[in-house]
Amino acid sequence: MEKKADSKNKETQQEKEFMAGEQDQQAGTNDNMSPEEQIQEEEAVLDMNQEMLDRIKELEAKVAEANEKHLRLFSEFDNYRKRTTRERIELLKSASAEMITALLPVVDDLERASSIAAAEAKGDAVAEGVTLILNKLKAILSQKGVEEIKANGEEFNTDYHEAITHIPATDKSQKGKVVEVIQKGYMLNEKVIRFARVVVAN
Repeated sequence: MEKKADSKNKETQQEKEFMAGEQDQQAGTNDNMSPEEQIQEEEAVLDMNQEMLDRIKELEAKVAEANEKHLRLFSEFDNYRKRTTRERIELLKSASAEMITALLPVVDDLERASSIAAAEAKGDAVAEGVTLILNKLKAILSQKGVEEIKANGEEFNTDYHEAITHIPATDKSQKGKVVEVIQKGYMLNEKVIRFARVVVAN
């Protein structure tokens, strides 16, 4: 019985020693390191962490810069798109301005012919024909956005009128106003293509 008890005690002692050895191994190599080596290892870990933080900051800065460039390019493209759209609309509006300006003297001549024919030959077919042609031409021009500038009796406005001469006003109410239109002015889509040439009372 004593032999069995001794053998059990030896086995228990061996198990304790084995477990203690395992715990020592699990404690890691830190116990085998000198304090200087432990400090060096900790510094190495800290340096690696700092490098990772620096790298993260660098990547964040690059992302922010790329995002800013993208926003700037998007803004520039949007401005370019708006500008080209506006220019195209303006071009479409004023594309016919040169042709219409060239036709305005013809309108002037037809108006003079119509007024003379109406005064001299009332009921004449030719006079009526000239008036019909003039009205048709004016209707076409109106459809294209052409409108006559109001001048006679209006306040003189350099935005729309060109003063050919000045005459003394016969009445105070006439001062600064247009008293006679020498040549009619016209606008195309609210843009002056020919100023009204007028006489102004002073």
